[in-house]
Amino acid sequence: MAPIKSGWAVWLTGLPSSGKSVIARELKRLLAEQGVSAQILDSDELRKNLTPHPTYTNEERIWFYDMIVFIAELLTGNGVNVLIAATGSRREYRNNARLRIRRFAEVHIDCPREVCQRRDPKGLWQRAVKDEIRSLPGVGSEYQAPFSPDVRVDNSVMTIKDAAQHIFEKLCQKELWDSYPF
Repeated sequence: MAPIKSGWAVWLTGLPSSGKSVIARELKRLLAEQGVSAQILDSDELRKNLTPHPTYTNEERIWFYDMIVFIAELLTGNGVNVLIAATGSRREYRNNARLRIRRFAEVHIDCPREVCQRRDPKGLWQRAVKDEIRSLPGVGSEYQAPFSPDVRVDNSVMTIKDAAQHIFEKLCQKELWDSYPF
């Protein structure tokens, strides 16, 4: 039996409502067109299952992001490609993934706070401004943007499709994928 080829993981990080999830879904679609499958680990969906009554304390966030990395590590170790769509507000969360996952890339979905506030489908920014949420990254809690991400997209000026295409092309140049063209 041939050994399982390890998968890769790409962490899309950015402020809440910056477009991480929608770009991850479009990137997954682009990859599928090339015959490459990927599993999306979306923090909104994972949070519902891992912390159904979140408190957003520092301790809980450390645990939550460690669990995301653990799941991604298990999946990639078993040949599954992973797209992580999660704010991951501290660099240490994302650095942990880089240390634990052999083939890893960090993508910064850069989007100004004002644009995120306008796009906010869940009303988080509005609730933070009203002081109903005190730990939203970018308002009551610091968001630490990557110092040197593998890819950066400005989602305030790019369409979702253009952002996903840019990420795809840049990661092809970095040879994260097994082979390109697929």
